[in-house]
Amino acid sequence: MTVAEKVSYLKGLAEGLGIEDTTKEGKMINAIIDVLDDIALTLVDIDEELNDVADVMTDVEEAVSLLEDEVYGDEDDCCDCCDCDCDDEYDDMYEITCPACNNSITVDFDVIQEGSLPCPNCGENLEFDLSCLENDECDCGCCE
Repeated sequence: MTVAEKVSYLKGLAEGLGIEDTTKEGKMINAIIDVLDDIALTLVDIDEELNDVADVMTDVEEAVSLLEDEVYGDEDDCCDCCDCDCDDEYDDMYEITCPACNNSITVDFDVIQEGSLPCPNCGENLEFDLSCLENDECDCGCCE
């Protein structure tokens, strides 16, 4: 039974008792029932709005999921040989320490893949050896 149905039931009980608006008690009971009726109607409106918001949120979640798939692609397929996640290691950030000034910088795999990077502190050229990746060697062992 909903709140609105319960208030309607109370209204019917009050009418069945023959409560008059002429007495102090009758005025009080009828005022309480009117307030309960207003509250019940407000709750119905809030429930409908909440359902609308839930529908919109579901649509937004679906749109975000489609957008993530479009932007990031299918991250489950890292290589053509299997269904492993061996390229997840390239999504991480890497901390590099400059041998000249000991300044630490954090870069992602795309920066490392470029082969070199000038140190933002001293300008020393930092070089990265990616020969194992160029020879199609897979460190995760999934392609063996």
